[in-house]
Amino acid sequence: MTDQQVLCEISDQGVASVILNRPEVHNAFDDKLIAEILTILDSLNANDAVRVVILRSNGKSFSAGADLGWMKRMAQYSLEDNFNDAGELARLMHTLNNLNKPTIAMVQGAAYGGAVGLAACCDICIASEKARFCLSEVKIGLSPAVISPFVVAAIGERAARRYFLTAEVFDGAEAVQLGLAHQMVSHDELENAVSEMTQKLLANSPQSVRRSKELIARVAKGPIDQEMIEYTQRLIAEIRVSEEGQEGLSAFFEKRAPGWRRD
Repeated sequence: MTDQQVLCEISDQGVASVILNRPEVHNAFDDKLIAEILTILDSLNANDAVRVVILRSNGKSFSAGADLGWMKRMAQYSLEDNFNDAGELARLMHTLNNLNKPTIAMVQGAAYGGAVGLAACCDICIASEKARFCLSEVKIGLSPAVISPFVVAAIGERAARRYFLTAEVFDGAEAVQLGLAHQMVSHDELENAVSEMTQKLLANSPQSVRRSKELIARVAKGPIDQEMIEYTQRLIAEIRVSEEGQEGLSAFFEKRAPGWRRD
């Protein structure tokens, strides 16, 4: 039995599973868990052998959000201490959102509070039929402040006006409709669905996936001006002449698998 709050396993294919490992408290966040996830994500970001990152949890819940003991402790701290503490959660969300690998959130159960932020920060979110989501902060006199840029980007302002203010619980089907999740499957099919999505990602050029993530982040913030147009021109030109770009085009015309494929 390990006392690590976060585990990391990397397969021979370069698939990293980052596993929240506090099932006895429904994988609730505290400062130690946040620090451990950050250390792991920074390491994965720098590891060229890693192709895909899956965020998942041990136990019944994906994450219950903030740990009650941690919140009670922080309530006794000063405004400055709370500001600095919130900065670590903000850094976690920013790091996950901008990871240079494709990320999949595998939500098997309850995802409350900050856990909704984790799901929103991942490129792809697949939910079990048993998944339940809730932006629960207002129930206890708080606000989903740090996660809000990422959640609003996922579900839009209109849906945020409802779910941030009501703290309603919604299921995986509703999460798909809102844009928070991309797919809901039966609980028994969750592993297979994540595996199938992972294989789709592994079939693609690592460089192209990384640059496409950068492209999305840049284009989504607009506007479509001359600077934006020149950025997109430069991006495709650089990719075309790159080693992976040349390999991909050669493989296509030669009707063979490109060198990055790991079938």
